[in-house]
Amino acid sequence: MALKALVFDLDGVITDSAELHYQAWKRLSEELGLYFDREQNEALKGVSRIGSFEIILRNNNKLDAYTEEEKETLANRKNEYYKELVETLTEKDILPGIQQLLIDARAMGLKTAIASVSRNAPRVLEKIGLSDYFDTIADAAKVKRSKPDPEIFLTCAEQLGVDPVDCIGLEDSQAGIEAILSAGMYAVGINVTITGSSPDLILSSTSELSLELLVRNYLPKK
Repeated sequence: MALKALVFDLDGVITDSAELHYQAWKRLSEELGLYFDREQNEALKGVSRIGSFEIILRNNNKLDAYTEEEKETLANRKNEYYKELVETLTEKDILPGIQQLLIDARAMGLKTAIASVSRNAPRVLEKIGLSDYFDTIADAAKVKRSKPDPEIFLTCAEQLGVDPVDCIGLEDSQAGIEAILSAGMYAVGINVTITGSSPDLILSSTSELSLELLVRNYLPKK
């Protein structure tokens, strides 16, 4: 067993597109007369689009105010707002330390993947100029179970052709950490508010990341 791959969440790890999601959900919430703030937004990290909308509705005691079809339509409206914001992204929006980590991973022969529930992940990577640094992106549309279920991380490992135990997963949400650990991967938590299982390695910022740090600390699960 040896380290063979790095599997990244997107929002809050590669780029702060989580802020764009917040702005899009805030706009939709205001249109619908729903209360939504940054604290509530933390609960949406790693959650699917419909799941996120249902959390907002539940917080406003309006979970049953819309039919499933209406929820889908409104969640899609939010996504259109988000896609507008994605078009403003540039290479300057890559979080500190990430590009060098990817360059070093390539030089070492490690494979890389994106495990994000965002269906816009390919466009985000294109806008910030990192598309060529990743071997595969999990198709969020085909992932049936959201984090903390390990499905998306297991999917990435399968698409890369590596054993999950030979992977390091990098996340900024508790749900994501649970998913990585359940997949049998080594978990790196970046600015995670820990409310459950603890990551194997805890960092406060992507600026602390380096391949040397990951290699030095990596311990396979079996």
